[in-house]
Amino acid sequence: MDMFDSILSANVVLNKQLVPRIFEILPENGPLMVIMDKQGNFWFSDSEEFSKLNINAAILKEFCTRVDDGIEPVVAQVDGVCIAAAQLATEQNDYGYVFITLPEYSHESAQQNFDLIEAMLNQAALITELVEANNLLHEHQIRLLNIYSASETPSN
Repeated sequence: MDMFDSILSANVVLNKQLVPRIFEILPENGPLMVIMDKQGNFWFSDSEEFSKLNINAAILKEFCTRVDDGIEPVVAQVDGVCIAAAQLATEQNDYGYVFITLPEYSHESAQQNFDLIEAMLNQAALITELVEANNLLHEHQIRLLNIYSASETPSN
């Protein structure tokens, strides 16, 4: 296994880089966001507030099924909470799913604000693409440095 395979694996990138950066786009007291990887692990922008919504993993996985069926973004109301879901992926990697939860939003109010919801989902996708591009650039820089330093090493 190449050193870069582990550094740039989807799980490492998701855990260490994407989740904190994506959650940074959320305004204080704004919507809650959840990220779920392909293995079913969850990250919550505010786990305490999310737990008050009584939305379980099965509900979120149903949204994932609909996204996988090609409906994206999925927007629906569940127990008084509007949820929007989309895939979190780039051309190279599928990181999982991103959910925006809008407590006290009706389906109608979510539809009225659909452009804003879609903009937030697109921001998460853009952050994902930028982090991945930055990681690939960094990998190439290290490889070039290794090649350059190997060619500079005097032979005995």
